[in-house]
Amino acid sequence: MKKNFHEALMKLSDGAYDVSYQKKRYLLRKETHLDKKLIKLYAEELGGKDFISLNYYPHIKGGLLKPCEMPEKKVIDFIINLCTFKS
Repeated sequence: MKKNFHEALMKLSDGAYDVSYQKKRYLLRKETHLDKKLIKLYAEELGGKDFISLNYYPHIKGGLLKPCEMPEKKVIDFIINLCTFKS
């Protein structure tokens, strides 16, 4: 499951864009820092109260995930199952 998470997260482009998760729309922001050693991601539900927040270190221990004040399972499920809107 973590391998799928890593692959899905790495495929997401940096920037801000709309995504869908469990039939809800989110504004996702992804930033890569420190020569690709740190990924920051924040997604907030549009018109709702849910959010996803994480820091990910892809080169530490095969990928070190640090969710921000939420269960790791929630973050992994969101990244693996989100759908991006095509423009």
